[in-house]
Amino acid sequence: MTTHPTTGPGPDFSSERGEKAAPERADVLATGDHGSFDDHHPPAQELLDDCVHCGFCLPTCPTYALWGEEMDSPRGRIYLMEMAEKGEIPLEGAFTTHMDRCLGCMACVTACPSGVQYDRLLEATRPQIERNVPRSRADRLFREAIFALFPYKRRLRAASIGGALYQKLRPKSMDKVMAKLPSRLAAMESLLPPVKVREAFARIPARTPAVGPRRGRVGLLTGCVQDVFFHPVNEATVRVLAAEGWDVIAPREQTCCGALGLHAGRESEAIARAKKLIATFERAGVDTVATNVAGCGSSMKEYGELLADDPEWAERASAFAAKVRDISEVVDETLADPRARRHPVEAKVVYHDACHLGHAQKIRSEPRRVLRAIPGVELTELPEAEICCGSAGIYNMLQPEAAGDLGRRKADNIRGTGADVLVTANPGCLLQIRKYLEGELPMLHPIQLVDASIRGVRP
Repeated sequence: MTTHPTTGPGPDFSSERGEKAAPERADVLATGDHGSFDDHHPPAQELLDDCVHCGFCLPTCPTYALWGEEMDSPRGRIYLMEMAEKGEIPLEGAFTTHMDRCLGCMACVTACPSGVQYDRLLEATRPQIERNVPRSRADRLFREAIFALFPYKRRLRAASIGGALYQKLRPKSMDKVMAKLPSRLAAMESLLPPVKVREAFARIPARTPAVGPRRGRVGLLTGCVQDVFFHPVNEATVRVLAAEGWDVIAPREQTCCGALGLHAGRESEAIARAKKLIATFERAGVDTVATNVAGCGSSMKEYGELLADDPEWAERASAFAAKVRDISEVVDETLADPRARRHPVEAKVVYHDACHLGHAQKIRSEPRRVLRAIPGVELTELPEAEICCGSAGIYNMLQPEAAGDLGRRKADNIRGTGADVLVTANPGCLLQIRKYLEGELPMLHPIQLVDASIRGVRP
């Protein structure tokens, strides 16, 4: 046995070779053709074969950087997938443990010289675990609680009232109580953003007309957590798009895009949400669908693959995915012909690459160009920019010890830049980094800085 620095003992794989696969589940039957995997979209053998186990991924993998454990590296997890495909190890136990420890940050995809599509391998593997591996009662209930709340705006708004009261009345003695609670519950409490009920219940207008000459119609994904707890980001997004000549359409009936579920292996849930969102924006008749959340944009751009097997939705999903753009892409394209004047913002700004923007969507230069177009902004780069901050969707709630190590590491690197303000394009990153920076400097979404520059106000 090997000792894991934060999450307990690691496995001895030599004793697991040849064991039988985990019990079959009623919804998808395993035939044995894919070893321990069932027959519904197991990790593709040709994708597994792409990995030559060279090790270029190791320095960029957050969990390998923390622990130096081979099976907590991308190539180690691919090796586990290969073993499961051959039926040499079950999905239960060590296999699930190491897959759960992966943040899904996709830094390895960026680093890999062989073009290994680890993102597709992981997104094929996690649904296998969710279908075929029984979780402990506590783990199952915790996960269900997350997915019963976060994808629903109405429930989040109701929760915001309790959150605001809790933050106002919370006694200092709660620190001692939290120290005794399970780490997951303590993590949820510590990640609660500053709640403003008025903002949580505010609504983005269904249609905001362009200012001046019109470029076209942009649909805006308002998001779930984004719209309730980061509503000012949506407001800034609408103002910037309108100032740059876009009619902004934000359908009131839009619901969760399914990103959290997709990244957690809840495939059927993600599919249902994707279909709803596609139909909503089809009715809206927009030229582009803009998102200001990196994780949402990443998933929405994958709808074509997610619904490829559905003859009724495959073409519609691909057409929708082709319209999806991150807000930095949309604004970057206007820089050649800007409609809105930028006023100076004198600040040293450090930009944190959200993993699902930089690694998954390969969007790095666009947000930097948008920020540099603001007069007075001195943009500085972040050391270890490729290493995840530890947020990773719901990872910082499910794996709080590992997420804490990464959050502290990221905060130390940010402090070292001497920046006046941090900007990043994902609400999860903002919450995670805020926890470990402890109010030492302002944190904004990049579009908020652009909005402040256009309006000539302090960000």
